[in-house]
Amino acid sequence: MKNGKPQHIVVYGTSLSSGGNGKAWMEAVKARLEEKYGDNLVSYTLAGKGGMWSVWGVRNFEDSVIAKKPDAVFMEFGMNDAFEEYGTSVALAKLNLAYMIDRIRLHNDSCDIFLQVMNMPIGKSASFRPHLDDYYAMYRETAQEKKVTLIDHYPNWQIILDKGEDIFRQYVPDGLHPNRKGGEEIIAPKIVEVLNLNIK
Repeated sequence: MKNGKPQHIVVYGTSLSSGGNGKAWMEAVKARLEEKYGDNLVSYTLAGKGGMWSVWGVRNFEDSVIAKKPDAVFMEFGMNDAFEEYGTSVALAKLNLAYMIDRIRLHNDSCDIFLQVMNMPIGKSASFRPHLDDYYAMYRETAQEKKVTLIDHYPNWQIILDKGEDIFRQYVPDGLHPNRKGGEEIIAPKIVEVLNLNIK
């Protein structure tokens, strides 16, 4: 982008980064990138799907990600891999994540890959994901092992939750999905911070 080359970003994951939820923070990220590098250099596709997890991610990877010819990919499936009813072990989730990283590199070894650790759920949504921390820990480990960039939103969300559930629900009304306020004020700033460290 510094050299004026247009970049296409593919955002792949769950409902946390697709549809209106993904658009809330990606629009803010896009605006910041254009402010820094100029207009018409950034485009993005929200290629994920609500309710989906990494097994779906692998099955749909060619059409949803590779076919879009991304210059950068943001990925998160930890929240739904941890959904007990899906029966996806941490080991399987890691295999799926590793496959997707390797597939991107096979397609384009200069593509930037960002793994995202998202928010914690509360209430009923948390009860469906009793081992979420193990999946998020796996994302952190995989980022190190595969030498890709980690964007860890969890500490910032913990700061909000520590202020009380009422405050947390101003950003995550249903206990699971950050709203526009959460996307713009919590998620986007962390991504912008990391991109500023990594984009030369």
